[in-house]
Amino acid sequence: MDSLTQILLGAAVAAAIAPARHRRAALLAGAALGTLPDLDSLPIMLASDDPVTLMTVHRSFSHSLFVLPLVGWLVWWLFLRFGRGRVAEAPRRWFWAIQLALVTHPLLDAFTVYGTQLWWPLPVPPTMWSSVFIIDPGYTLWLLVACVVAWFARGRILAQRALVVGLALSSAYLGWSLVAKGMVDREAQRSLAAMDLGDAPRFSVPMPFNTLLWRVVAMTPSGFVEGERSLWADRGRMEFRGYPSNTQALAEAGHLPAVQRLAWFNHGFMKARERDGTLEVTDLRMGAEPDYSFVFQVARREAGGWRAMPPEQIRPPWEARRRLGAMWQRIWHAPAATAMQDQAASVAD
Repeated sequence: MDSLTQILLGAAVAAAIAPARHRRAALLAGAALGTLPDLDSLPIMLASDDPVTLMTVHRSFSHSLFVLPLVGWLVWWLFLRFGRGRVAEAPRRWFWAIQLALVTHPLLDAFTVYGTQLWWPLPVPPTMWSSVFIIDPGYTLWLLVACVVAWFARGRILAQRALVVGLALSSAYLGWSLVAKGMVDREAQRSLAAMDLGDAPRFSVPMPFNTLLWRVVAMTPSGFVEGERSLWADRGRMEFRGYPSNTQALAEAGHLPAVQRLAWFNHGFMKARERDGTLEVTDLRMGAEPDYSFVFQVARREAGGWRAMPPEQIRPPWEARRRLGAMWQRIWHAPAATAMQDQAASVAD
């Protein structure tokens, strides 16, 4: 999730657990601990300028459920041993305040589509429950209100109630996002099965800032199909549009380290194209056709096949304003029947 949300989550969790007389200190400590895991970007950037490395090592060691409890214990022990202050006054409550402010960070990140390596250093693919967008006011707003009330109410019972209610409502929103995802996935399965793509690898992800409009992508032998589902406006079968990918080139370059690393990181949800003798690989999870956040040049074509090159990230221009306006309209209005029929025909072709 975005940094503000992680700061607020850490602050709310710590302040809800720490003693009431330590409320403001807990808010500040939780905010710092809530953003600590994302500081891994600094050493990664110092160690490498490879954009594939920067993308795939982020949310690894600093987000591991094996590492963070040890970090939390060390922080707690240092304050207990040398601080002689609030932690020493209530060591048990501060222990859990510190631990949960840290551990809830990667758990929340796992609800996004980017992927979080919860089990690093085990070589398992990143966890991506992909039920909320990386920025979602529906989740963050409750935490913001709770932290503001707690800051001014300090040790009063109002502060504790605000924190508990804020955490409960934000957690309920995560629960709703999983329910919404299940509804979308069931309809996507029925619709893809009717297209003989019932067994195709696929993922679903909410569109920016909401959980009412969803995007579904399924891989095909020649590329992928993409469709949207509005839980408010859509009824009946989902319609998908087909897009090509240079699957042959991707298979030929599959032995290259950058391609292997990306395929592991994004669970194989990527497309490829050859342009001016170079191979471009696009992560299909973040963005929508034709605009994506992560596009990399990874190889050059030579007589003997593809040769690895230093990966380079391409940053194509986004039409964010047009995209967001159209997305807002799409939440509340289903596409015209004729347009849906044309889309279905294009997929069948």
